[in-house]
Amino acid sequence: MRKKLWIAAGSIVVLLLLIALVLPLFINANTFKPMLERYLTGALGRKVEIGSIQLSVLTGSVSVDGFSVADDAAFSATPFLSAKRLSAGVSLMPLIFSKRLDVTSLTITDPRITLLRSPSGRWNYSSLGPAAAPHAAAAPASSASAANNFSVGELKLANGTMTVGDAGSAKVTRYTSVNLEASNVSYRSAFPLHFTADTPGGGTVKLDGTAGPVDAANAALTPFRLTLSVKNFDLAATGFIPPSAGIGGTVSFDGSLTSNGRQATSRGTLQAERVRFAPDATPAAVPVNVAYATAYDLRRSTGALTQGAVHVGQALATLTGTYNLAGATPRLDMKLNGTSMPATELQGMFPALGMTLPDGAALQSGTLSTALAFTGPLDKLIIAGPVNLANAKMTGFNLGGELGALQAFAGLGRAGSDTLIQTLSANLRLDAGGTNLQNVNLIVPTVGTLRGNGTISTAGQLDCHLVATLAANAVTNAVGNLAGKSKIGGILSGALGALSGGSGQTSGAKGGLTIPLRVTGTTAKPVFRPDIGH
Repeated sequence: MRKKLWIAAGSIVVLLLLIALVLPLFINANTFKPMLERYLTGALGRKVEIGSIQLSVLTGSVSVDGFSVADDAAFSATPFLSAKRLSAGVSLMPLIFSKRLDVTSLTITDPRITLLRSPSGRWNYSSLGPAAAPHAAAAPASSASAANNFSVGELKLANGTMTVGDAGSAKVTRYTSVNLEASNVSYRSAFPLHFTADTPGGGTVKLDGTAGPVDAANAALTPFRLTLSVKNFDLAATGFIPPSAGIGGTVSFDGSLTSNGRQATSRGTLQAERVRFAPDATPAAVPVNVAYATAYDLRRSTGALTQGAVHVGQALATLTGTYNLAGATPRLDMKLNGTSMPATELQGMFPALGMTLPDGAALQSGTLSTALAFTGPLDKLIIAGPVNLANAKMTGFNLGGELGALQAFAGLGRAGSDTLIQTLSANLRLDAGGTNLQNVNLIVPTVGTLRGNGTISTAGQLDCHLVATLAANAVTNAVGNLAGKSKIGGILSGALGALSGGSGQTSGAKGGLTIPLRVTGTTAKPVFRPDIGH
């Protein structure tokens, strides 16, 4: 009995193998080519073209050599998606007995995908779906029905290349190793998906969650609920920020991304390293961490940053405001506010704004307060607002010893290597042309007060015109000492008086001598000289 069962089982296996080997001889798989093209064209609302078809009964699949999906005619005449190979899993029984093609899975290998954005903010994938079918070449009249009946148990894009750019522009950004896996895909319900890609500059992006039902009128408005993980996203290499903006660095973040079809929201944490905010600026030496929450209007392409807790070490500031992605270049209208932040934590950020401390100098104490506005398009971004450093100690730099001829004053010599700063404040404006400083007010108790205006070029060149009101006790002691020691000392004291507008002239409530100064050189090596012309 057992022997008969083994013989029967063996016979069935042999019969199935014979069917698998012989069936392709009687079924010309290419007869299904028009059917498969209509099926996919109706579902996507775009003309789909496929190449030669091969049938494998053993695996229950149809392989296609060559596959393309047309782009929206308003964007491009080249394919939206093309691939050398497409594999479709099929149900064998309907195929064998009814010659009906029921697709159970689709795998697109090495696809090339082109995503284009119009100046209005609309993407070329927005018109994918049955609503676009009347505008697509050779679209069947039954496209809506095809879309309603479209269902694939498993959809895969493997090892793809995705090109992202603006319509009509040759400038593009390419993402590689693009992989998508989705199951139970249809227009009628949500479906799970997993997406990964490598970004330019060595970063990665990963999305997991659900999407759907697909919006038949605008695929870009399809609801989704995803978790997002991005690692080492290079701001300068990914093409989202114009190179002329000078903004760079690498960003990593983890969070959620949710859309109801009208508004997208995201919440999570972001870490930026080696960031810079100006052309020719040196990348920051410290990382920036941001806990963020944002809401984005999908139809208007505008959004608001509702939470932005910015941490640089122990320093905390808040960033809030709006952004607009509707035009060719993103625009910002945001404000950064920080009060009494530890300056020692923030000094690593100064180079990112095009400013550096003098060579060998470092802040050992002090607090920094600021209220900066970030406004305008990213390629012409303006950063402006008041900055105030208070009660700081700078080591490795003696301001009094750098004041040229004025260092002869008692208390202004090179004794020591530190500078105690009571206050350093200014109204700052940073743009693509450099940094403008207005209403500079520097109070160093051992030296006096320096006030005025100035500029810092993108290369760090200084051009500042200041008026130094020297500390009254230093003036009194120095003039007396110089005049009493020698005839030359008397001549020098008279010359200093002449510089100030008259021998022994004083200014201010404390009676300090005023001397006009010009500061040149660089932020790393400032040069102080009396400015006789002012």
